Amino acid sequence: MFLGTHTPRLDEKGRLILPAKFREELSDGLVLTRGQERCIYVFSQREFERVHEEMRKAPISSRQARDYARVFLSGASDEVPDKQGRVTIPSALRAYAGLDRELAVIGAGTRAEIWDAQAWNEYLTEKEAAFSETDEDAIPGIF
Repeated sequence: MFLGTHTPRLDEKGRLILPAKFREELSDGLVLTRGQERCIYVFSQREFERVHEEMRKAPISSRQARDYARVFLSGASDEVPDKQGRVTIPSALRAYAGLDRELAVIGAGTRAEIWDAQAWNEYLTEKEAAFSETDEDAIPGIF
């Protein structure tokens, strides 16, 4: 499970050092793809395959499912971290997420997310009020 917030930097070659806590889960390979809210989703290879299988269950007649799959899969890039735990973020994904040098890598349970640090701070500030107002209807069983 991916947890926490980490603040690595993007190097001049477009690489980031994966947080130490995430490296074992991602050591055999990972998939980077467009995330919602202009971040990059980071899946282990195994989790990406599971997500893809779920996507395949959607009817091909559903325009929304086709649109989502196209955007999600066309931006995907499979990567293998090097021995130092570095992974290259393709330039198209860096541009999509507006990544500058300062990053926020957050744990989101079954995936990690890579955000531009300023964008993450703005998002978190905006959503924290709604977080405190969330009731059981939104996420049943945890309150």
